[in-house]
Amino acid sequence: MKFALVFLISLLSFHCEVFSQKTEFKVMAWNILRSGNQIENGVDIVSDIIKEINPDVVLMVETYGSGPYIAKKNGYNFHLVAKEGTALDDKSVNLSIYSKFPFGERIDTEYPFFLGGIEILIDNKKVRFFSNWFHYQPWNNKPEEMGKTVEELLEWEKTEHRYNMIQMVLPYFKRYANESDSIPIIVGGDMNSPSHLDWSKKTKKIHNDLVVPWYSTKVFENLGFTDSYRHENPNPLKHPGITWDHKERDDSHRIDYIFFKGKKLKSTSSKTYMQFFNENININDKQFKYPSDHGIVVTNFKF
Repeated sequence: MKFALVFLISLLSFHCEVFSQKTEFKVMAWNILRSGNQIENGVDIVSDIIKEINPDVVLMVETYGSGPYIAKKNGYNFHLVAKEGTALDDKSVNLSIYSKFPFGERIDTEYPFFLGGIEILIDNKKVRFFSNWFHYQPWNNKPEEMGKTVEELLEWEKTEHRYNMIQMVLPYFKRYANESDSIPIIVGGDMNSPSHLDWSKKTKKIHNDLVVPWYSTKVFENLGFTDSYRHENPNPLKHPGITWDHKERDDSHRIDYIFFKGKKLKSTSSKTYMQFFNENININDKQFKYPSDHGIVVTNFKF
């Protein structure tokens, strides 16, 4: 009887330990700039940087044909965000997704050039991943110096292409956000817009006393998404997280993001990597010529 009781307690302890384990995984979002081919051996450098950061999932922008090579070199499953049957090395395709985990069902949209996704099975837990890109217009290097009020800046933001693109894909975000309690969703890519979280009361002194609820990111917050980088690094003055910058002009912004939603999902840490195009970047004490004009966002998650 005593042996049976000890065995039962041991068995229950084992099951509790198994079910209390947290599944952790790392997600990377990166616009690699025109397939990575803008510098010598650029595609190999893109591959090597990804290998060094070692994400479990990569949400890529400006793939343009280099995806299969990068995936094969690093041992990832590869999904091209394009009409089913499109050649995987098609040089006209913008978005792609890489995963160490197996893929589930495709999530196709009517606008694959700027939004598409796929289910990924992470330790038998289904997560919906989307890669996205929104147009850079309208753009101004220093919006706070345009001489506009907050209301005028928000109206200006709706001109050109970005706002219209968001309206096109907004139904997809709403649909999958509403289902995120059962199937979490992660969206990553190049929004080409500053964040309302970086133009808050905390930062108004560096933005000409303007507090601007930029629509392009506020719309995600309104749907219940969390900006993983700013959630883990809440002070934009100490941790600006810049992913867009140029040496020859004052044009420094955080415009690349990883958003998520799902009650079963939490971010645990997030960081950005940034260097000027074709200059040396140090990652894990290794030097690389930086092949892109966009920085990298990396977020760790757990269930």
